[in-house]
Amino acid sequence: MTIEVRPLGVACNLACQYCYQNPMRDAGNISKNYDIDKIKLAIVKQGDSFVLFGGEPLLIDEKDLESLWSWGYEKFGMNGMQTNGVLINENHIRMFKQYRVHVGISIDGPGELNDVRWFGSLEKTRDTTARTELAIERLCQEGIPPSLIITLHRLNATEDKLPIMHAWMQKLESLGIESVRLHILETESEIIKQKYGLTPEENIRALLSFNALELKLQHLKFDMFSDMKNLLLGQDKYSTCVWRGCDPYATAAVKGVEGNGQSSNCGRTNKSGIDFTKADNSGFERYIALYHTPQEYGGCQGCRFFLMCKGQCPGTAIDNEWRNRTQDCGVWKQLYINIENRLINSGYQTISLHPNLKYLEMEILKAWEQGMNPTLQETMEWMRKKTEEGNKKDVIH
Repeated sequence: MTIEVRPLGVACNLACQYCYQNPMRDAGNISKNYDIDKIKLAIVKQGDSFVLFGGEPLLIDEKDLESLWSWGYEKFGMNGMQTNGVLINENHIRMFKQYRVHVGISIDGPGELNDVRWFGSLEKTRDTTARTELAIERLCQEGIPPSLIITLHRLNATEDKLPIMHAWMQKLESLGIESVRLHILETESEIIKQKYGLTPEENIRALLSFNALELKLQHLKFDMFSDMKNLLLGQDKYSTCVWRGCDPYATAAVKGVEGNGQSSNCGRTNKSGIDFTKADNSGFERYIALYHTPQEYGGCQGCRFFLMCKGQCPGTAIDNEWRNRTQDCGVWKQLYINIENRLINSGYQTISLHPNLKYLEMEILKAWEQGMNPTLQETMEWMRKKTEEGNKKDVIH
């Protein structure tokens, strides 16, 4: 679970053309005020360390940042922040080190490959990108290397751009970067999708190229591939977010805290520009329905990767209808096939091809119907215990 604290909501210094938060901005739902005391009370209620989020969290007054981080360090021993990196200054770096702030930076590539992350004009955009790149280098020099989030699109992940991205990844690794999260572009705008979105084939080519690159790197990892591998092996104890089945009205993986202390959900679910208050309990109706609904009607019926993929993020669902499976189904399926083949060639048994997969599916469905969401690993351990008690048919070895 991640506690995302958003004092200024989706307010941002950039105007990234594809941003999934744009529906909130278009609706005028941008916070201008926050109450530090209410934010702290809400965090205490959640009971865990937090990540400052946005929009852009470094728009917050530096005194308030220090108030939150010094308190967070004292209470939890750590802090976190996700930023575009443009505004990082010497005082921020001091606080990062003093209050143990792990920094995540959103950037889509070096130089012109980051142009979609717009700042009013091409000249200003290139300048802000250069500042972000310098911030990454500086944080690495200071011994606090950030993690990165990269969205793939036409400016950074077409066949001619991939060699540049690969070289950049190698440079990042040499600087000390170890963790990169890749995202397929998510937007509700058909214009932006047509202009910047990759075709399914291009997304597959790009992601497979990063998967192959990872095998050549020493330390830098793309977390999506580790998650997918662990899911195929039933080792999903630490898998989070979409891999665990997300209710868009409760988003168990993300507990949002707004500037007035209100509890909220992952921003990827705010398709109508409304930041709904978090539901008290998660429901798994989407996943039960997807399992039974034929693929031609937006479901996942018959897919051997269903328990690993679960129809992926409801924020990327077909026709923006969260009940459907993801519009990127073909991309994820091809990635699973690729990782599955590699595991099989290495002598592993994957859940996706296990003869008793159906029994595991039935147990997970039963749990969802009862409002529970066990991991594959927990369910398999329970089934093994059941086997030891004499019911050998319901087991996956």
